[in-house]
Amino acid sequence: MKRVGEKPEPYEMPNLLMLQLQSFAQLLEEKVPPEKRTKKSIHGVFQEIFPITDIHNKYSLEYVEYRIDPPKRTPEECKEKSLTYSAALWAKLSLKKKSEETGQFEEAITQEAYICDIPYMTERGTFVINGVERVIVNQLHRSPGVYFETEAKGTAAYKALLVPYRGPWVEITIDGSKNIGITVSKRRKIPVTRFFRAIGYSGTEEIFRLLVDTTKVKVKDLKGDEPYLIIHDIVNKETGVVLKEGPVKLEDIGLQALKDLKISEIEVADLDDPAVDVIYATYRQDRIKGEEGAIGNVYRTLRYTPPPEDKEEARKYIRDFFFSPQKFYMGEVGRFKLNLRLGLKTPLEVENLEPEDIVSVVKALLRLYKGEEQEDDVDDLSNRRVKSVGELLYEQFRIAFARLSKLIKERMVLSDDASLTPRKLVNPRLVTASLLSYFTTERLSQFLDQTNPLSELTHKRRLSALGKGGLTRETAGFEVRDVHPSHYGRLCPIETPEGQNIGLITSLTTYAKIDRFGFLMTPLRKVKNGYVTDEIQELTPHEEANYKIAPADTPVDPKTGKILGDTVWVRYRGAYPLVKPEEVDFIDVSPRQLVSPSASLIPFLEHDDANRALMGSNMQRQAVPLLEPEPPIVGTGMEKKIARDSGSVVLARTNGEVVYVDSKKIVLKVPKRGRKSLLEEKTEVYELTKFGRSNQNTLINQRPLVRVGEKVKAGQVLADASATKNGELALGKNLLVAFIPWYGYNFEDAIVVSENLLKNDTFTSIHILEYEVEVRETKLGPEEITRDLPNVSEEELKNLDDNGIVRIGA
Repeated sequence: MKRVGEKPEPYEMPNLLMLQLQSFAQLLEEKVPPEKRTKKSIHGVFQEIFPITDIHNKYSLEYVEYRIDPPKRTPEECKEKSLTYSAALWAKLSLKKKSEETGQFEEAITQEAYICDIPYMTERGTFVINGVERVIVNQLHRSPGVYFETEAKGTAAYKALLVPYRGPWVEITIDGSKNIGITVSKRRKIPVTRFFRAIGYSGTEEIFRLLVDTTKVKVKDLKGDEPYLIIHDIVNKETGVVLKEGPVKLEDIGLQALKDLKISEIEVADLDDPAVDVIYATYRQDRIKGEEGAIGNVYRTLRYTPPPEDKEEARKYIRDFFFSPQKFYMGEVGRFKLNLRLGLKTPLEVENLEPEDIVSVVKALLRLYKGEEQEDDVDDLSNRRVKSVGELLYEQFRIAFARLSKLIKERMVLSDDASLTPRKLVNPRLVTASLLSYFTTERLSQFLDQTNPLSELTHKRRLSALGKGGLTRETAGFEVRDVHPSHYGRLCPIETPEGQNIGLITSLTTYAKIDRFGFLMTPLRKVKNGYVTDEIQELTPHEEANYKIAPADTPVDPKTGKILGDTVWVRYRGAYPLVKPEEVDFIDVSPRQLVSPSASLIPFLEHDDANRALMGSNMQRQAVPLLEPEPPIVGTGMEKKIARDSGSVVLARTNGEVVYVDSKKIVLKVPKRGRKSLLEEKTEVYELTKFGRSNQNTLINQRPLVRVGEKVKAGQVLADASATKNGELALGKNLLVAFIPWYGYNFEDAIVVSENLLKNDTFTSIHILEYEVEVRETKLGPEEITRDLPNVSEEELKNLDDNGIVRIGA
């Protein structure tokens, strides 16, 4: 085997199924002690929903901890019997009853209650639901946070959009008439001055100080023609009478009037500042000036009903609408993005919106209006994040537990006091049914594409912009589908469907990982003073923006690691400048960092036309497994990695010696550490799949590669699968191809093939289909299956046995 153009890679490629497996493990946190579990696991859902109290506040059901039983059956058994491969979830719950004397919750009954069956992920990253293998595709959606944009529609409008993790979207806009207002889910626009009054910023001065720059000036230093806006009331000091309510223009009140009133100092804002102009214009257009009127108006806008008598009750409703985590939940991601975009230092634990956040958003929007701030690119991957399996199922658990909570409250009211226990309150069928319905009906839960190992692996690494809370293929524009500079090393620019889903369904690149917030990262090697080091850093798109990054094929001295040449092409902020080697910050780890596993299987990919490379990547997934797989003569080195990580080949779990092999199983003798006698030994049995049927009716057939007596190491390939040979992916055949015209028979896309290909079964593949015949009960008795058919020749009946059933091998 000759290796051409291969460079040593200091960074090992991660397991290609890591995203699915890690995400599900984080949801369950099975091996984590109860006290160390995080809120990203099921523990978080329990904490959110519990304690549950009834309407009379008589009972309280509290959550202590949970445990998960391992699945009772194997995935193979479940497929055979059309069952769901699942694990039982148990929770320790404590039911407390309120004491009539003390008014405190006492007399706790603590019990372990069965909550539901959780569909459990197999080692290969799939789920078996009712005997069918399915996969949950990762969703790529707009990250919670704040986005600024300009809309040029005749009059330029400036917009800030607050996107929560859960809750209504909030828009803050400056329109053509310089009015700045807040809109919540298509309701009426509320001027910001009115909004700030309603949430507790009472005075006009306070609102101006909050949003724009103000200064105190001495009246004696003024000429009288300055474009100043006095933000406070003009008061006669002697009588205490308010002569003019602020804000008021200096020219309107006159310098002499101020001197006559013996006012020595005033607080002003500069009207030449566009931000001051906007806030003043909004104030003038806002008809409701008083605090009480503002509260009533905002309450009516949000709730469509008249406000209550109590002003504080109305204000509490308004504050809760925007600032309570139940109504407007930003999540850890949303808080991180808000802090990053607005330069705040709020702790990440604060997962709701704060009044200060809205103040910062308004100030940033005014800076955008003045041209001091950049608008956001919503298609940049720093503004899009991945919701993986664990997170999608977490959301489903929330919905299921909310239904359970409602049921528990009803049962608390209707049940008999003496017999009430935690077990009697919980109905496990409700949660199990809710989870199962998600797996069978949700758009992101898909029937696994099992045509060959590559198609299976690709399906699990897919990212979809569609699904609940995502885009729809009808409304998605060209920009969302397009390749973006931030995709480099994160999303494959080649592999995507050709139809109406183009660009909406993409694939992760070979080295891409996901950070704790769901943003895509790519590994890079650190460069110091023009020398490439072995230090690896994984960067997200917003971290990468400030660095100059050289491509992996930049000439480097293999001994010293020095970048050769006087100048180097780098990528920097969406452009590709030439810089000196000393200015380079990072270098890519590998040339295949740019593409997905599918595209990385194509040799000399760089010489392909992009459109044809896309078709090639997609068509490899359609290759059916052949009778005799054959590895390619020209490969790219990815064949082994894909075969191993797809989960189709059998890998040794530990070191050992092969003691038995046949077509159905392999037995390894595993040396026991510190065994007392030589007779004491342990064996491991690997069952092989023979003539199994895949979801696409192709053949799954595992063939042993080891012999009796062979010593094997952990991770070594023990058996091949369909479409693999010696542990390498083998999708096709190495044929001799001639590019010549042949009497017009190969005109355009027609191909002439040798008859030998047919005789030698070169391209023969086995497909397994299942046919069912129903025998019905009729009024005249049951239908019969018989060989005795009228007017049918013996020639046509030759493949039926005595009972009229087709014989095996026909």
